Amino acid sequence: MTTRKRFAVFDGDSHVVEPRELWEDYLDPEYRTLGKTALWREDGKFGSYLKVNGEMFRDTGNPNIPRHAIWRPGMTWDDVGELDPDVRHPMIEGASDPHARLRDMDAMGVDQALLYPTWFAEGFPLVKDPDVAYALARAYNNWITDFCAAAPDRLFATAMIPLQNMEFALEELGRTSKIPCFRAAFIRPLWVEERYLNHPYYDPLWAELANLGVTAAVHPSAGLYNPEWTSHGQFIEKMKGRLIQSAGGAGGGGGAFAGGGAGPGVVTGPPIGHHLSPILANWLDNYMFVGVMLAFALFTRYPDIKLVVAHGKATWMEEVLEKVEASTKVIPLQHYYPVRTDPEELWEESHAMLGFDADERGIQQLPERYSEKVIWGSRYPHHDTTSAWEAIQVLSKADVDEATIARMLGGNAAEQYGINLVQKVGA
Repeated sequence: MTTRKRFAVFDGDSHVVEPRELWEDYLDPEYRTLGKTALWREDGKFGSYLKVNGEMFRDTGNPNIPRHAIWRPGMTWDDVGELDPDVRHPMIEGASDPHARLRDMDAMGVDQALLYPTWFAEGFPLVKDPDVAYALARAYNNWITDFCAAAPDRLFATAMIPLQNMEFALEELGRTSKIPCFRAAFIRPLWVEERYLNHPYYDPLWAELANLGVTAAVHPSAGLYNPEWTSHGQFIEKMKGRLIQSAGGAGGGGGAFAGGGAGPGVVTGPPIGHHLSPILANWLDNYMFVGVMLAFALFTRYPDIKLVVAHGKATWMEEVLEKVEASTKVIPLQHYYPVRTDPEELWEESHAMLGFDADERGIQQLPERYSEKVIWGSRYPHHDTTSAWEAIQVLSKADVDEATIARMLGGNAAEQYGINLVQKVGA
């Protein structure tokens, strides 16, 4: 595999894992007890859980393999799958330590990276107390500022915005917009207090993002630790519970799926033993967000807003545009906002981009269709991480020219986040 390149690579979908120090050292002292009640991650030897508003959501997967922070440079997906499930494997150091992160970036061929949260992505939007949410947001933003200070020309961050109170949200958005490491505001596409992101409650947020020129970094989370109504994750897990593997029927055949009402002679096996929401929920949540925002005229009302919809691939956008266009022509959506009936043209005109994976066949086959609208992300340090070297190799084998690869792996991100690209690796 090649380990040389002639352009800078920007990782647009990279994660940190929040350490105990965030709560113990960065949270204002008067909020430390309340903050650990409102949002807390506990990783123990015999099990882990995420606490949100005092309620524990226990991990139901194998506690020995932390999928959210298990990948190390040089590992393949097969290597991850072959880890001994009976042996406890530690989280990768670069998930919480910036100096280890930089070493891993070097090994991956990544010059610069935008950092997303992990446990704050999953639990922070659901914190009910707005004062505690504001304190937690400040703590996270101050911690990630110090993290990025280890290499201010290489590490950048998305800011946590306490949407529980719009005054607090705009104050923290204004504060972080003045701190150089922040190049976007983190937004998770989900329902909170029975409101989705098209609700008028969020209009001041969209207006201020456009006014400040801050990119809205929309990134889903699997929802494994959230109530069902917030996003697709728990619904998917509930459906997974109904998928029972058939171990054969009266005629000796097997391989079919049988529900709870399996007939005589059908022997049912155990339920699927792994989560499906990390596979499906990210894509579905992104699909819903873009569809809703097109239908409710976000880009028409705020034409200057910059947006990146990360994680969950990019080539699904064709289907969204097709379905939204058909709906705007036959369904009177104009009763609330004036909706354009040319969503494909509107999308092309917008300052919006999508996160992508280099293994997406659609992008390999039609790079010119996506070249100006996608930003590559490694998903480090999740179990399905890929390196920049792998991305370059895959796209090169698909006969994508170097200038297009450089744009998709760096140039688009620099444009969207206002970053000066700096090549550190593989020159």
